[in-house]
Amino acid sequence: MCGIIGLSARSPVNQLIYDSLLLLQHRGQDAAGIATTKNHFFYRHKAQGLVRDVFRTRNMRDLVGDSGIGHVRYRNAQSSDTVDEAQPFYVNAPFGITFAHNGHLTNWRQLREELFRVDRRHINTNSDSEVLLNVFAHELQTAASGSSLDENTLFAAVKAVHRRAQGAYAVVAQIAGFGLVAFRDPYGIRPLCIGRHDTEAGTEWMIASESVALAGGGFQFVRDITPGEAVFIDLDGQLSSQQCAQRPQLHPCLFEYVYFARPDSLLDGVSVYDARLQMGESLGVKVAKSLRLGDIDVVMPIPDTSRPSAMQLAACLGLSYREGFIKNRYIGRTFIMPGQVVRQKSVRQKLNAIDLEFRGKNVLLVDDSIVRGTTSRQIVEMARAAGANKVFFASAAPPVRYPNVYGIDMPARDDLIAANQDAEAIAKEIGADGLVYQNLNDLEDGLRTLNPSLETFEASCFTGNYIAGAPEWQ
Repeated sequence: MCGIIGLSARSPVNQLIYDSLLLLQHRGQDAAGIATTKNHFFYRHKAQGLVRDVFRTRNMRDLVGDSGIGHVRYRNAQSSDTVDEAQPFYVNAPFGITFAHNGHLTNWRQLREELFRVDRRHINTNSDSEVLLNVFAHELQTAASGSSLDENTLFAAVKAVHRRAQGAYAVVAQIAGFGLVAFRDPYGIRPLCIGRHDTEAGTEWMIASESVALAGGGFQFVRDITPGEAVFIDLDGQLSSQQCAQRPQLHPCLFEYVYFARPDSLLDGVSVYDARLQMGESLGVKVAKSLRLGDIDVVMPIPDTSRPSAMQLAACLGLSYREGFIKNRYIGRTFIMPGQVVRQKSVRQKLNAIDLEFRGKNVLLVDDSIVRGTTSRQIVEMARAAGANKVFFASAAPPVRYPNVYGIDMPARDDLIAANQDAEAIAKEIGADGLVYQNLNDLEDGLRTLNPSLETFEASCFTGNYIAGAPEWQ
């Protein structure tokens, strides 16, 4: 899971891309990068770490130009922890391209072999993003007539990418001396949207993973890029687009609404905040059927993602709502930390229990999801150590039984606590007095209530149905 920004403006873009990446920092904390362009030259800086640590004044001064792209990286288990795999990537042929990608290709190893043996292109890392860039660059060269490049050539190249690539991908790229391009996979798994800002010098455009980046930069949300669509913005700020997939279908990733996206974002016509309220309401119905409400004194969220769900659940059931955990905001998300040992150690660093809120009470803890169960177990232990009498647990997401291979770090099914266990066994393993999971149908129906046009979703981590290409281990 990563965050991407593309910006075509009428004035220098370095500061605005930096500010926008800060708003997308939750989507990746391992590395960050910016690439700008001016007079056919690219200017690029990337490094490991948070946005605020990667860029210094000297770096920002070097990032000149009125157009650029940015990336925050979330490293999964298959990738390496090196600056070589930080983005944006760059190739100098056929036209000079900088490239940023959010998602994961399920057939990247096959494509890498094809690129080497057939397309004669060299891949220097184990990043599927570099593979996708080279597929795009090769198809752009194939579609071009000689050295010329136009919109039809560009859209033909994206069509060829869709035919070859499997998995999830949302992309922003710059082509030297030509313009900014963005495209989304034919299933629309990863989010991507467009914003507009009209100035005296002309129209400016921003393309981002989440609408919160548009709002923070003063851009008006225009629309989501549709599945399979390619958008092109030329050097004069003129935007054109074309559907480049044969059978596009919208299947937004459920985990975006459950966990990854910021609550103040709008994804494919759904407010993430409203989606989480809906999760709390439907989860409350199931809690009322599964637990004795008289045994629950207070409802508490595991900050921060589950807070709207916990608030709505408590309101619907007439239960007291309290904040029992305080989060240290300067510690990264445990879920996206690469090692299990690091993950276990970081839970107590990032959360601190307020003893007075737990002492002698029966508490219902609400979290966005339970993946490996390690964090949930430690949180239950913290609640008991703070004096809780009984500790119940509720998950705003259904049981995560399968890896999500489209950009989320769930590399092996054996790592998932719900892979081969029911709720009763999981409750015992995490030390809870009771455990309630969200129903998948309720989760999907709640999102359809907010946007009736959403017919289907990417729910592979709950169902094992991989709509955009099966993982290699299947």
